Amino acid sequence: MNVKAFVLAASAALLGIAAGPKEAKLTEGMNPGDLAPRIEIQGNDAAKIHFQNPQGTYTLLNFWAAYDAESRIRNILLWNKVNKLGAGKVAFRSVSFDTKESIFIETVRADRLDASTQLWDSRGVESDYYREYGLDKGFKNFLIDSKGVIVAANLTPDRLAEILKKI
Repeated sequence: MNVKAFVLAASAALLGIAAGPKEAKLTEGMNPGDLAPRIEIQGNDAAKIHFQNPQGTYTLLNFWAAYDAESRIRNILLWNKVNKLGAGKVAFRSVSFDTKESIFIETVRADRLDASTQLWDSRGVESDYYREYGLDKGFKNFLIDSKGVIVAANLTPDRLAEILKKI
């Protein structure tokens, strides 16, 4: 009789666990499937990047610094690809972690980027965003859907083109 009672109690416990919350909630993080952490960069004009977009457009969020040649080149290539293929589908936003504003401004000018798509975080590697997005292992980019969910990370311009053709 003890065995029957144990099996019945264990079955009831497992059923209770399985009938837990009906809706799983997305967690904030930096991997595909996670909600992208919010970004608000303070400066002369407080800049905010809104990922949740009722028009259904995506956001390509790119991180870079002038001192990192690879991230700087990728920033230019991705910006060009979005302008060529993603107009109306993807909003391009790029965050620089250069600590000097003059370097940031001159780099944006020299690279012939649209300044309205480029943001500057003066805190550099001390920035909360640098930590939240896991940039200590290298600068990255993230494609974020209209609900704020990361759908892809570390895109090359060619991979971005493939995804843009599907959306």
